[in-house]
Amino acid sequence: MNKVKALFALVTIAISISSFTAIPKETINWISFSELASLHKTNPKPIIIDVYTNWCGWCKVMDQKTYTNEKLASYVNEKYYAIKFDAESRDEIVFNGKTYYYDSNNKIHQLALYLTYGRLEFPHTVLLEAPGTQPAPISGYLKPAQLEIPIKFFGEKANQELTFVEFNKTAKKEW
Repeated sequence: MNKVKALFALVTIAISISSFTAIPKETINWISFSELASLHKTNPKPIIIDVYTNWCGWCKVMDQKTYTNEKLASYVNEKYYAIKFDAESRDEIVFNGKTYYYDSNNKIHQLALYLTYGRLEFPHTVLLEAPGTQPAPISGYLKPAQLEIPIKFFGEKANQELTFVEFNKTAKKEW
């Protein structure tokens, strides 16, 4: 009977220890605009920009539920440069050779206006084939499954051969 109790105690301890040593999940490797310039020169990749504000509740939900999805994070890290950008940042930002500033009259950063075509809804996910190409902004909260096809469109370079509508008809959803 004592051997059974001892075995039970060992199993309980082992389970407790293993539950505290969780395997770390892959997270998105967020970079800054200044890092993008040098990284893109040596290894061109598409760009994903999370345009958010600190007061935006859905932005926080997207951080917690979308950008933490392991499949999405792994794909973004492999195929994209990812940037988090506070639309109300007061920092001077150089992007694609142009300097953008905070507009104190409108209480928004000029780069946010450029990336979203002036549609100040948050969150905004902006996809770019490369710096200097036309931004492809998607407004609103997106679940991983809703973001999968748009990021694969640029990540797989399908945009060079197909329209998004054509790609969307044949793309396999895996997330």
